[in-house]
Amino acid sequence: MAITATEAQAVASRAECLFTDQQVQQALDDVAAKISLELANENPLVLCVMTGGIIVTSELLKRFSFSLEVDYIHATRYGDNTSGDHLNWISKPRKNLTDRAVLVVDDILDVGKTLHEIVNFCDQSGARKTYSAVLVEKMHDRKEGLEHADYTALSVPDRYVFGYGMDYKHYLRNTAGIYAAAKEDE
Repeated sequence: MAITATEAQAVASRAECLFTDQQVQQALDDVAAKISLELANENPLVLCVMTGGIIVTSELLKRFSFSLEVDYIHATRYGDNTSGDHLNWISKPRKNLTDRAVLVVDDILDVGKTLHEIVNFCDQSGARKTYSAVLVEKMHDRKEGLEHADYTALSVPDRYVFGYGMDYKHYLRNTAGIYAAAKEDE
């Protein structure tokens, strides 16, 4: 269901701030330090999961001081909907994954199906080891694929969240901070 920019701004005005920009930046510092400890000597390939992962990938890359390569993958289960079962591959990585340490970066781990299939794709494409990193993990008991990412910056309640790459009906990805939509907007 499409909305207008004005409607998106109304949703933003009613939303609850879960994490301020400063809190998100601190969480990104912390998770980047953990990733660096494990991957600094691995010459990893960092795969940004489009479109939601673009901001968190950018933020993490700024915090890494080791050699790495970057590519992207675009696979979506939702399209224009808020849920879906079939994974649609829009773009697979151009870089060769064979014998590489691969870090898959996405915005959110919700049910876990999409990230699970992307990690499996990387493994089947010959990655030596595939790691997953997400900005947020949604806390609930409906996981059906990947139950937890290897690296998670923040946990959020089981609500419709947006900001830092996560969208509300294709809007609000660029919101600084992480917000939960009001119940009337979920």
